[in-house]
Amino acid sequence: MAIKSTIFKANVQLADIDHGYYADHALTLARHPSETDERMMGRLAALALNAHALQDTCGGDGHLAFGDGLSDPDEPDVWLRDFTGRTRLWIEVGQPEEKPLVRACSKADEVRVYCFSNAAEIWWRGIENKLTRLARLQVYRIPAEASQALAALAARSMQLQATVQEGVLSLGDSQRSVDVEPVRWK
Repeated sequence: MAIKSTIFKANVQLADIDHGYYADHALTLARHPSETDERMMGRLAALALNAHALQDTCGGDGHLAFGDGLSDPDEPDVWLRDFTGRTRLWIEVGQPEEKPLVRACSKADEVRVYCFSNAAEIWWRGIENKLTRLARLQVYRIPAEASQALAALAARSMQLQATVQEGVLSLGDSQRSVDVEPVRWK
């Protein structure tokens, strides 16, 4: 019998000062059995960093959600679709291979990768030259210390506050806060 995903609920009060986007998001995260808290919270951070695109790109007429990610290689970890069904933003978290990123760039207006962990630099050195031709792709590095600290925020039910200012995401609950400053590699 297959192990089922674990469901996490997150209510995120988001204030993106950089983009003038302020909203509350009630989110459901299905953590795949092979997924770590660090990766799951990386998905949540990536969504918070890009939630402004709901307003900026779609004028509020779209849907920002978690995709099937690990459960379906043809789906992103996070996506933004407008009401015509067009995928405006495709977000991957981790260290994906070249072929899925090429496919993603053919399906979406923009593709962003948020890599994390100590292995991110090794992954990037091995794939950087292969990705230079992908004009729709942006690659960001979440520092390992920040991604590990995000994992400590994981709980089955989360009440989180998120602020984005000067490119830094501050994500926290009532007891602790983590600053995430993604470094753009591409």
